[in-house]
Amino acid sequence: MHNLARSRKGGFAVFKIGEFSKLTQVSIRMLRYYDETGLLKPARIDNDSGYRYYSVEQISLLHKIIFLRDTGFTVSEIALAISNWESCFVTRQLRDKRQEIVYGIRKEQEKLKKIEMALRDIHADNMAVHCNVTLKSVPSYKVLSLRRIIPDYFSEGSLWMELTRYIEAEGLAIPQSSKTFAVYHDKDFKERDVDVEVCVVVDEVLRKSSDGFTFHETEQIDTMACALVDGPYENIGSAFLALARWLHLHEQYSMVGLNRQICHKGPWNEENPECYLTEIQIPVVKQK
Repeated sequence: MHNLARSRKGGFAVFKIGEFSKLTQVSIRMLRYYDETGLLKPARIDNDSGYRYYSVEQISLLHKIIFLRDTGFTVSEIALAISNWESCFVTRQLRDKRQEIVYGIRKEQEKLKKIEMALRDIHADNMAVHCNVTLKSVPSYKVLSLRRIIPDYFSEGSLWMELTRYIEAEGLAIPQSSKTFAVYHDKDFKERDVDVEVCVVVDEVLRKSSDGFTFHETEQIDTMACALVDGPYENIGSAFLALARWLHLHEQYSMVGLNRQICHKGPWNEENPECYLTEIQIPVVKQK
């Protein structure tokens, strides 16, 4: 009772920073950091001694800060959430953070897969998957396509699902054996917000385009450099490496147009990723 009475400032009980640190299990260093960043200012600062004092009422605010910090929020994000602590706003913020964390986990899992592949290939003395490059002509196709900006290349599956749902909802008579391929519209490689178009070949242009779903004819490609790659999608980089080496050896050819990708075997018709079969196509032209 003696200490509590001595720590009363301005009519309410406060604790010195060391006492507050013990009671909340937060280090003095972090409390000072939260003070410097404006997240948690002391309830009182003694003008003579400079001592920081904290109130019981501030404990709940500190718990919110720690929770947000431990779930990956930055200082600026914490400040925004604290100043708008309504259920709807915080719910949106948490959902956005969850999506960000899920994306980060997926990128880390991709790194682990690459490490496992490298370890496997080192023992097999085979650090690269070798792909043969062939040239062929690709005709014009009548297609139903869906083009969207998606978060990354691994999100392409969502486009195929959306296209499939549209075909089913419209009752379109498109055989499952129809050719399918993806076209990549970005001029260079991008890690985020990629421009991808997925296409399914149709017998005829059936109706007008709507809501991103388009019936049109693709251009004929006189010379397409193609590389097939076996195994999971992580191996696709090897196909591009093979194409780069082929272009280096055949300097009379140069890249033009938009590259395509055909998944001959994928998760829809093959359970084992090691048996996937993917074809990368890059239009080329022979210099005169």
